[in-house]
Amino acid sequence: MWFVFALLSAVFAALTSILAKVGIDGVNSNLATAIRTAVVLLMAWGMVFLTHTGDGITDVGKKSWIFLILSGLATGASWLCYYRALQIGEASKVVPVDKLSVVITIILAVVFLHETMTWKTAVGAVLIAVGTMVMVV
Repeated sequence: MWFVFALLSAVFAALTSILAKVGIDGVNSNLATAIRTAVVLLMAWGMVFLTHTGDGITDVGKKSWIFLILSGLATGASWLCYYRALQIGEASKVVPVDKLSVVITIILAVVFLHETMTWKTAVGAVLIAVGTMVMVV
């Protein structure tokens, strides 16, 4: 089931890039990011209320709060940079570079989460990096 959600995530991410490139025309990239973030915020809280999971907020521990806040800050920084890049660059070049996050995530997961680096993962990461460079250069 995780694969279905991951695939849907990829489809929606692709739509996000194309819709954003069209929508950002003539709009300040920071303002565009704020508008997008407001919509995401409403959608996320809507799902919490729809699924009746809001009462779990009192069970969130201090460590989780800290890392979720840090994750939110990283997301915000990523989105601000992404929208600026998308505004001044071609979507077909910006998006592959953005997806180098896969390679960076693999490296960080090995270093900080002590996940295993298999030869398949290493080859895949190298192919993603090389493929990105081929597309961009």
